[in-house]
Amino acid sequence: MPAPEYSALKRQMVLDALARESLRELVLADTIEIPPGTRRRATLKARREAEGVELGFHAKRSHTIIDMHECRILTPALVRLLPGLRAMLASRLKRGEKADVYVVEADNGIDLALAGIGTDVATTAWAARWADTLKLSRITSGQETVVESAPPFVTFGRATVPLPPVAFLQPTREGERRLQELLADAAKGARRIADLFCGLGTFALVLAESAPVNASDLDVASVAALQAAVRATPRLKPVSATQRDLYRRPLTGPELAGFDLVVLDPPRAGAERQCRELTVSGVGRIIYVSCNPTSFARDARLLVAGGYRPGTITPVDQFLWSSHSELVASFSRA
Repeated sequence: MPAPEYSALKRQMVLDALARESLRELVLADTIEIPPGTRRRATLKARREAEGVELGFHAKRSHTIIDMHECRILTPALVRLLPGLRAMLASRLKRGEKADVYVVEADNGIDLALAGIGTDVATTAWAARWADTLKLSRITSGQETVVESAPPFVTFGRATVPLPPVAFLQPTREGERRLQELLADAAKGARRIADLFCGLGTFALVLAESAPVNASDLDVASVAALQAAVRATPRLKPVSATQRDLYRRPLTGPELAGFDLVVLDPPRAGAERQCRELTVSGVGRIIYVSCNPTSFARDARLLVAGGYRPGTITPVDQFLWSSHSELVASFSRA
């Protein structure tokens, strides 16, 4: 598909999602396009066959593995890893056995998580040999570290954040940086910020360079990593990071009192219950980061009906050549 037609199609998908919720008047800014070869994380599927290991992604609506030898989306470092990873799994898997493989290019090397390989002495020795051969920073099984040469980390603003196994991370560094810039600009003048669904602190640690932040997320390991980063980073405004299931226990209107800005970055399901609480709060501004225009449009309709005026929506295409889209939108009290 020619690039202009592709860009128009992705943009139209966002407009269609808004139209289904009768939000046709919302304004879309120009799409920020993230280049190919920049995706730094992937979940791969592997299966041992007679000819060797198939390694790649599932075909659409299928458990068939498409054996992958190149990828225009992943970073060059991850693509270079594929042959070695295939050989590594061939030395472990028996014919017919499968494995889930999560790879992420951290700031200081590649982190590898393998599902269910165990942590016994033989497995540790096997993993150590391959970690040295492939120059891997860490290999984990579940939440257990099997071998580690250097603790993986990522950087948000001035903060260095230890990376828990299989933690959520924005798919591209470039997309992450542009999202952080959009949020920093939209958050100017905020005096006290709540960052909900904060993850590792992708936005909280950048926003805390100028204002106090209260951050919440369900994932215990991510909250602990954020807390560690706060302790190790000087000259930040106060940051409070707490574990909380915002789907079951959204911050209520009284709990939101005192915040003049709320940042939302929920999973694909959106943040319906939290948005309902925001409509009965005194919060003046909201910045909503979404990876699903459909759930975003539903939540945006609630916010608009609750008295919020939508600002410009900026699409960020970091899910290249797929039906998925990222976007950033701001809302203020009318």
